[in-house]
Amino acid sequence: MSERLVSPNAGNEESATEFALRPKSLTDFVGQQRVRDQINVLLQSAKSRGVAADHMLLSGPPGLGKTTLAFILAEELGSPIRISSGPAITHAGDLAAILSSLSEGEILFLDEIHRLTRPAEELLYLAMEDFRVDVVVGKGPGATAIPLELPKFTLVGATTRAGLLPPPLRDRFGFTAHMEFYETDELAKIIERSAKLLDVEIDGKAIAEIAGRSRGTPRIANRLLRRVRDFALVKKIKSIDLESAQAALEMYEVDLIGLDRLDRAVLQALVERFNGGPVGLSTLAIAVGEEVETVESVAEPFLVRQGLMARTARGRVATPAGFSHLGHSAPQGWSLFD
Repeated sequence: MSERLVSPNAGNEESATEFALRPKSLTDFVGQQRVRDQINVLLQSAKSRGVAADHMLLSGPPGLGKTTLAFILAEELGSPIRISSGPAITHAGDLAAILSSLSEGEILFLDEIHRLTRPAEELLYLAMEDFRVDVVVGKGPGATAIPLELPKFTLVGATTRAGLLPPPLRDRFGFTAHMEFYETDELAKIIERSAKLLDVEIDGKAIAEIAGRSRGTPRIANRLLRRVRDFALVKKIKSIDLESAQAALEMYEVDLIGLDRLDRAVLQALVERFNGGPVGLSTLAIAVGEEVETVESVAEPFLVRQGLMARTARGRVATPAGFSHLGHSAPQGWSLFD
C-alpha cells in the first residue's frame, strides 16, 4: 500500500520543481475553462453549505492537470489531502485502512482509479454512498461484518481510461469532467508563468516555439522549458531567444510538431520498414525495441491525433501526412483501407 499526505515532491529536484510550478488556485489555473467554472460552482456551494464537496471524477490523457486540480480543491476548501493510486491498493483492506483514517472534510485523491481491484471497488461503493465500510472479522462461516462509520470526505478520482471504470463506480461520482488538450496560446501562458517562477529570461517567440512543440500538454511544456533553460545555462545564454530555443529542442530531439525520438522511430518503422502498413502493434513494438504498452500508450495516441498514423482492423497504417512528415511520398495506389 502506498499513500501520501502532502505534496509529491519528496523525490528528486526535478519532481520538486514540477510541483512548485503547479498553480495553487483556480484563478491561476490556465485552460480547461469549462471544467474550472463547473468546479468553482461546486466548491462555492459546498463552502456556503458547510459540507464536504461531492465526489469528483477527472478523466483525460496524462499531464493535463488532474493531480493539480486535486491539490487546488484541497487548497480552496482548506482541507487536507491524502494521495494514493489504484495500482498501490492491492487489497480491500488497504483501502479500508486509508478510509478509516480520514478526517472530516478530507480529500482522498486516487490516481489511475480504473486500476483498483474488484474487492476494493466494491468497498468503495459503500464508502462513497453511505460513508461507511464493513470490516470483516474472522474467517469462514464464523466471519462477522462490523459496520464502521466514516467521516464525510471527498473522493477525487483521476483516470486516463474512463471507459474502464465500471458503471456502478462511475455513477457514484457527483461530478465528472473530461479534460481536453490545450491550445498553443494557453500553453504559452503556462510557459510564461513558469519562466517567471524559474527566473528564466525568455522572449515571446521562444515561448511560442516551445508551446508549439508541447503536444497540447502542460506537463510537457514545463519539461521542455526546463530543458531549454538547462541548455541556455550551459551555453551561457542570458536571454533565451527563438534561435537558442530551437537549438535546444533540436538537441533534445523534439521536432517542429512535438514528435520525440520514440514517435519518429515508430513512424519511420511504419513508413520505411513496412511500406506504410498495415502492421500489428506487437510487430511495430519489436521493430523499435520497445514494449507494446509503451508504443500503444505513449507514441500511438499522439501520432493518431496528429493524423500521421491510423488504426484499422488490419493493423496500424501511416497516413499521407505521415509519409509527408518524413519526406516520403505514399506508394502509388496506396490507401488506408487496402
